[in-house]
Amino acid sequence: MKTTTRKRRAPNKKFRKALGKRIQELRKGINISQAQLGFETGIHRDQIGRIERGIQSPSTDTLEAMAAVFEMKLKDFLDFKY
Repeated sequence: MKTTTRKRRAPNKKFRKALGKRIQELRKGINISQAQLGFETGIHRDQIGRIERGIQSPSTDTLEAMAAVFEMKLKDFLDFKY
């Protein structure tokens, strides 16, 4: 039996950067700090900064928590061009 080797898919840096920019714009739009967003989502402010800079990918739980802070449905929160 022949085994196939799959290549690991590289992270989509362009998407992470665009998502981070969207989160930052939404956060500034409601005039809250990274620390406040972190408090309201249960995430450390340093992690918020890494997400906004596109260094770290947020989990689905984090995305849902952020969408709730911005009073948006998750599908609308993720509806942006990149």
